[in-house]
Amino acid sequence: MTPPPSPSPSPSSLGRAELVAHWRELGIHPGDTLLVHASLRALGPVRGGAGAVADSLLDVLGADGTLVVYTQTPDNTDPSRWPVTRGYAVPASEWPRLRASLPAFDPARTPSFGVGVLPEEVRTRPGALRSGHPQSSFAALGPAAARITAGHALDCHLGEDSPLARLEELEARILLLGVDYSVCTAFHLAEYRVPGQTTRDYGCAVADGPGGRRWHQYRDLDFDASVFPDLGDSYEALPERPVTRGRVGGADCRLLALAPAVAYAAKWLTARRAGTPDETYPMG
Repeated sequence: MTPPPSPSPSPSSLGRAELVAHWRELGIHPGDTLLVHASLRALGPVRGGAGAVADSLLDVLGADGTLVVYTQTPDNTDPSRWPVTRGYAVPASEWPRLRASLPAFDPARTPSFGVGVLPEEVRTRPGALRSGHPQSSFAALGPAAARITAGHALDCHLGEDSPLARLEELEARILLLGVDYSVCTAFHLAEYRVPGQTTRDYGCAVADGPGGRRWHQYRDLDFDASVFPDLGDSYEALPERPVTRGRVGGADCRLLALAPAVAYAAKWLTARRAGTPDETYPMG
């Protein structure tokens, strides 16, 4: 029996070539180092799915550009935190057993969690490199990938010893594709630069102990992304217009330089912590 013909692509769906044109129009350039946070559901139908989206971004960046994604694994955490990181609780009596049996983080195999399908598409591609943090890793493809992903300290989620600081050094840009500032990880780098920040205990399974596994406990910042949407709105309101916005498919997109955004965020967050009224602050 002759199989039925494959359905024709929706006339409203996007392909790789159309996406390339959109990224160029938005302002992404060959040679850029680009950190992407994306909702492909917001983007809408794409012929070729996440693979075509990744291909289109790599096409625009070219051989000298580097594509970076956040490949977090917050489910590798102490069972006491599972209501936050996994969305459900387990009895306290089970916590010791779970700490002893939780699979250790493996940069080459452990899938990302809660960041959508594009990070997995990038992470699993030949040549991709991934940083070694068991909860807050990044993956990268391109000539700057090794520099970005190397040396991610176990006790530093998103600070000076993380890929975010390397991205800042490389004058990277950020693409928020169908997502808002609540997931803009670069703002967490700014949190480290706010005096008097509180810290808390973290725990996770890592793969460098006896038998290839140990439970690692450390202290790091007690992050708060709840103010990031207001922070992003304040940054966009600057007269310098540091954020380029555009529509791609069904997605509202923002393109911005990472370093000045982090510098502004540090000022804004410091002022907010000090209790001064919200306002815009100069970029310089």
